[in-house]
Amino acid sequence: MTELTLAKEQMSDELSVETADVIRVAAFRAALRSFLRTSEQIAQANGLTPQRHLLLLMIKGAPDGSEQATVTELAERLQLAQSSMTELAMRAEQTGLIERERSDVDARVAHLRLTAEGERRLTLVFQSHQAERQELQEILTELERAGPTGNGGHR
Repeated sequence: MTELTLAKEQMSDELSVETADVIRVAAFRAALRSFLRTSEQIAQANGLTPQRHLLLLMIKGAPDGSEQATVTELAERLQLAQSSMTELAMRAEQTGLIERERSDVDARVAHLRLTAEGERRLTLVFQSHQAERQELQEILTELERAGPTGNGGHR
């Protein structure tokens, strides 16, 4: 064998991953994609676009428990440009799903909250999605138990 062939084989070995690890990651990605697709379908069946459903979920599920969020906070959580988030919020407000409330501390800041209709629609989707959330949780638990192969992904 030439030095080049040996170097290529060594590099190939260093870049390899365990098939079992790849299978677990693929299973996770398939389960996640299935969960997201089902979520989109349930949202649409309840009169929400997937984007509006996610907006309502992120507002109601604010990390601080306040059930409100600013456009900037939502843009960060949803990984959207500020302008895209502003447009999404404006459309949701126009359809009566959310409302703006000026901050008592800073008049430049508006907090977004769900309206009664926004709450109703989010609740319908949330309740309809219980089985899928449970299934995804079971898959995550199973993957966590399986853990990595313990060798850094190398053979």
